[in-house]
Amino acid sequence: MGNFTLKKYDSIKLDGVVRQGEELCFFCTDELAKPNIPEWQQAIYRFILEWLSTDNFITAHTSGSTGEPKEIRLQKKHMVASAQKTIQHFNLSADKTALLCLSANYIAGKMMLVRAMVGGFNLLLTEPTGAPLKQTAEHIDFAAMVPLQVFNSLNDFGHKVKNVIIGGGAVSSELSKKLQDLPTRFFETYGMTETVSHVAVKIVGEEKAYFKAMSNVFFEMDSKGCIIINAPDIADDRIITNDLVQFKSKNEFVFLGRYDNVINSGGVKIIPEEVERKLSNVVEVPFLISAVPDEKLGEKVVLVVEKTSEMRLNLSELSDCLLPYQRPKAIISIEQFPITESGKIKRAELKKMIAEECH
Repeated sequence: MGNFTLKKYDSIKLDGVVRQGEELCFFCTDELAKPNIPEWQQAIYRFILEWLSTDNFITAHTSGSTGEPKEIRLQKKHMVASAQKTIQHFNLSADKTALLCLSANYIAGKMMLVRAMVGGFNLLLTEPTGAPLKQTAEHIDFAAMVPLQVFNSLNDFGHKVKNVIIGGGAVSSELSKKLQDLPTRFFETYGMTETVSHVAVKIVGEEKAYFKAMSNVFFEMDSKGCIIINAPDIADDRIITNDLVQFKSKNEFVFLGRYDNVINSGGVKIIPEEVERKLSNVVEVPFLISAVPDEKLGEKVVLVVEKTSEMRLNLSELSDCLLPYQRPKAIISIEQFPITESGKIKRAELKKMIAEECH
């Protein structure tokens, strides 16, 4: 495999069938040549062929939640190291079964395929729909999902799924409560494309749970209060982020929100994600906290809902769980939240939308 010397990772067990090397390459090529093959399957076979190529890197794209998606190159050796961390953490031995229900166009889906190649376990393939468990009856030891998929699968987990990692968005208080009585273990993850998937996990539902670093990962904080990631086996340099955190130790932290999203209202800095966490216990419809220009305050905090899910919201009632400066000054309804292809909110675009609504 050219400069990438870890040739032992050129086989994969998909839906119970093991293929390796040239056989795997021919299989993916033949599948891609079939007419009318669904795009989600094409993405899987394209990635496997890219993995089997002589290049020592994979081309990936950032989510685009904080700006235009960027193309980046991820070293295959870093992806293997990341996979090994997850395999070790969740004891994914070769006799296990995992589920791929995320798009292989993005890092979360790509890494499920790499984990299967590194760990040798069976990987079930299913269309990345909003309710993926309805399409399989097999026992699953490990799966990665976004919060919407978890929410839509509440009645389907049962004893069918042992471990689920959740990424691509925060787990709301409402969802966390609904997961408490299920036998499945759920873990919220912290990571990004640049870190080749997650570098920290926390158990969903534990009171005052901290994100805990994966093996050989350490954290620092910069002058803005943002986390710096040190992970020498998955990144050649330190990764400087815009993620605001509160540390318990160099290996444990609470995620507060993104520095880019901070609202400056009358000189007070407000983290919208923090306000959303507090309100998630009392607002029963999807909502977001944002800001609009204000003559006196510079920016004023507002609560944004989609028109299709409007409900009677009383600002004074919502204010009971918030500090005075965090309280929304208005409720704004829009047609639809702007999201990326991978389901993340485009907060900057949302701000522009509601500024125009209020103009």
